[in-house]
Parts: sequence; structure tokens; C-alpha cells
Amino acid sequence: MNLVVDLFLVTISIVMLWKGADWLVESAAEIAHSLKISDLVIGLTVVAFGTSAPEFAVTIRAAITGQTDISIGNVVGSNIFNLGFILGGTAMIRAINITPKLLYRDGTFLLLATILIYILFFGFNGWDIADAISVTEGAILFIALIGYIIFLFIKKETIEETHPESANLQSYLWFGIGLISIVLGGHLMVEHASSLARAFGVSDWVIAVTIVAAGTSAPELATSLTAAFKEKHGMAIGNLIGSDLFNLLGVLGLAGIINPTSIQSDIHSSIVVLIIMVSMVLIMMRTNWQISRLQGTVLVTLNLVRWYLDFAG
Repeated sequence: MNLVVDLFLVTISIVMLWKGADWLVESAAEIAHSLKISDLVIGLTVVAFGTSAPEFAVTIRAAITGQTDISIGNVVGSNIFNLGFILGGTAMIRAINITPKLLYRDGTFLLLATILIYILFFGFNGWDIADAISVTEGAILFIALIGYIIFLFIKKETIEETHPESANLQSYLWFGIGLISIVLGGHLMVEHASSLARAFGVSDWVIAVTIVAAGTSAPELATSLTAAFKEKHGMAIGNLIGSDLFNLLGVLGLAGIINPTSIQSDIHSSIVVLIIMVSMVLIMMRTNWQISRLQGTVLVTLNLVRWYLDFAG
């Protein structure tokens, strides 16, 4: 009976995360458009923050309660899921066009941020496992994110098109409702996904980099697919790059500030996979300035193989 309850509440939590992020993104986009911000900057910041809110909720909750495998595993798993299943799946449906600025500025910054996380965890030689993400290291990561956001808004691009939507009192109300839904959904996800993992003999690490990661990445999936169908290519991939940056710098940074997060050796292989995945995506982005359907299929296939190896291991 407990398993049924856990499964039901995990399902409810995913719905809360999905709908909460949807409300948050829609209202935040209206607020941003009223401030005359471009779609690309919105995708990299406002939308990325909104779709990363589930990872924030899950990871911060896990950090506070000391569930470090869930805390770090969710971030790493979500980022791999974003670049594999979501970016790859979106490209399989419709090829995504890339701009040089998105590749050289934002994509390069994502690769550097991912390598920085690896160095903080394992040192320059790759084997000096750190005891934990310290408060200082967490602060460095968080400050790097704030600096990136400030840079984007200072160098903001010209708005591509007019947006009739303008923020009103209802926009701010839905923003608050969405945020509350996400926080509560994140709490339910951590509690009951962990319970399911233990009941089936699956480690918290594996459940974090697969099921929880997939559940909290659901908003990114909905956003990127919608943007691709509407020919908003910058929004489609900008949302994912921005979301991954928010996860690495914002979520892990804040988690380290709140409660120094222990590092487990299991994390090593997953972070190496993430670095390889980011590098592959950057190469694909430069190829004809487009991520094709074939390249999308490759990304999805690699993610399926990784999931199989995680469960088999």
C-alpha cells in the first residue's frame, strides 16, 4: 500500500512541477516582455530560471535534509537529460538553427562552468575527491551566475518582434502560484522518489540521475518543444543552455551555501559524461549552424545507453 501511495504522490509531484513551471514561465515572460527584453535573453534567463525552478526546489530541499546523492545527482542528471533527451528529442522533431552568439558566448560559458564543477569536485588531476562543496565554493558558483545574468542584460539584444502581452497584477499572482506549486512539488518528489528507490533496492544516486532528473526536466521539455514548433530556435536551445547554467552555478552554488554538500566517488563518471555531452553539443551546433534530426537521434541514443548503464551498474 505504501508503494502505491509513493507512486501516486510522485505522479502528483511531477504534475505540480510541470504546471507550476508553466504558470511561472508564462507570467515571467509577460513581465520580461514588458521590460523590452529579447526572446534570446528571456530564454537564457527568465525562462531558464522558471524551468530550472524544479531542480532548485528538489536540490535545495535535498541539501537541507542531507540527501547529498539526490542533491548533486539531480543537477548532473537533469543537465545530461536536457542535452540528451530534450535537445535531441526536439531536434528529431524539428532541426534547430543556431546563432554564433549562442555558441561562442553561451555554449562556451556552459562548457567552462561544467569543467569548473569537475575541478572543484575532483581537482586538476581528476582524482582528488573533495570532501564537500564548501560555502566559499558555493558562493563562487552563485556569484558567477549573477555576473553572467548581469552581462546578458547589459548586452541585451534588440527585440526580434513585438509582444502585445504586458505584465499586470494577474501576471505577478500567477508567478507566485507557480513558485509555490514548484516548491511543494519538489518536496513531494524528493520524499517519495527516495522511498520508491529504497523499496526497489535502487540507490538514491541512480534514482536521482534518472527518474527525479526526468521529472524535474519536464518543464524544459514542454518549453523547448513549443518554442521549436513556433520557430523560436533561440528560445528552444537557449532555454536548455540557460537551465543547465542555472543548475550548475545557481542550484549547486546555493546548495553549498546552505549546507556543504558531500561529494561521492559515484559522481565522477556522470560528470565526465556531462562534459563529453556538452562538448558534443557545441560541435553539433557549429556543424552547419544547426542541430539536425540525425544529430538529435544520436543525442537521444546516447542518453538511453547512459540510463541503461546507470541501472545495470
